[in-house]
Amino acid sequence: MLAPPGAGPNPVSNLSSERKTRVADITRLTEVIEPEARALGFDLVRVKMFDTGPEGDGERTLQVMAEDPVTGQLVVDQCMMLSRRISDAIDAIEDGGEELVEGTYQLEVSSPGIDRPLTRPKDFADWAGHDVNISLNEPAGDHRKLRGELLGVEEDKVQVEDRKHGRFAVPFAQIKTARLVLTDKLIAATKPLDMSGAEQIEEFTEQEEKVQD
Repeated sequence: MLAPPGAGPNPVSNLSSERKTRVADITRLTEVIEPEARALGFDLVRVKMFDTGPEGDGERTLQVMAEDPVTGQLVVDQCMMLSRRISDAIDAIEDGGEELVEGTYQLEVSSPGIDRPLTRPKDFADWAGHDVNISLNEPAGDHRKLRGELLGVEEDKVQVEDRKHGRFAVPFAQIKTARLVLTDKLIAATKPLDMSGAEQIEEFTEQEEKVQD
């Protein structure tokens, strides 16, 4: 089956300079960022803060993933537009006296990429038929990690055929993280991405996985 459009190497815009942030309220940041994405006609996929430098040096990235619902992706120019809007919105709020986060960070706006995270119930339906890695907040049976074919969503539960342990039906709230597995099938089903500005692509997957562990 064909995957939804919008995978491919993910363009990244790192337009903002370092800011004063250390502890981040992701819920509050999402409240600020989501209207900026919607104003451009984009859907917000995820907001996340994670370490990007050597342990203890304080370097962190505020990562915003978004997609154009028409294509399922963002090209570099769209990342740059959204990055500017987010930066301006954060500046305006902090100039008004509210400190959204404390310490220093770099803003990264990106498209989800091929092996994208699945963060919304619709993602688990859209990407049915492809392999997925899922980490759980609470175990399903004796298992906190599932890897296998994503079957979709039934009765508000994510259906997964784990390659070793069989079928599981997992409530969405029980899922800590989920990400598509990069396979030949997924690559073949992926709509090509506009690669203009590809030299700006940066990979954060390994750093994210360390944070999740």
